[in-house]
Amino acid sequence: MLTIYGRRTSANVMKPLWLAEELGLDYRRIDVGGPFGGTGDADYLAKNPNGLIPTIDDDGFVLWESNAITRYLAGRYGRRSLWPDDPRALALADQWMDWTLTTVMPMMTPVFWGLVRTPEAERDHAAIDRSIGQGRRIWALLDAHLAQHRYVAGEAFSLGDIPLGPQAHRWFELVTERPKLPHLEAWYARLAERPAFRKVVMIPIE
Repeated sequence: MLTIYGRRTSANVMKPLWLAEELGLDYRRIDVGGPFGGTGDADYLAKNPNGLIPTIDDDGFVLWESNAITRYLAGRYGRRSLWPDDPRALALADQWMDWTLTTVMPMMTPVFWGLVRTPEAERDHAAIDRSIGQGRRIWALLDAHLAQHRYVAGEAFSLGDIPLGPQAHRWFELVTERPKLPHLEAWYARLAERPAFRKVVMIPIE
């Protein structure tokens, strides 16, 4: 059985959970991280020496790093659905997955921590506003791409959409003053039609 270690409210843990739900995989999830602790335990560090989440154990094969996990699960179990056959579509999926890590998450992290994890009286509103300003430009890049594609790797939903989905959900839920980005909004609406996305990603932000 596939075991996914990590709390369900983590955007990184949502990636393997969402993918597993899309593929109908039999899995179990074990709460680790945040209020559950456990990332510093010897047993967990033996699996993931970084002490971070998520980690998976797929019948004895242990893997960490959320995008690596996403690629592995899609490659092993989703070849007929989430893993594009076209090398160019797969390269686009890889491109936007990496862009999520290098560009979107550094912008979204101050927004999330500032508005969700920091008490109102202690918030650095200038830092939050700077990140939101960056977000307006960053999400516009994806909007321009989606003007030509229904999903990030082309016309079909794929593993490339999975890392971006939780970040987009946080952006739409936390940032009220947003520029009109019709293609991004239409893509997000398509994600929201997927039962697995609603089950795993569209939950209270904590």
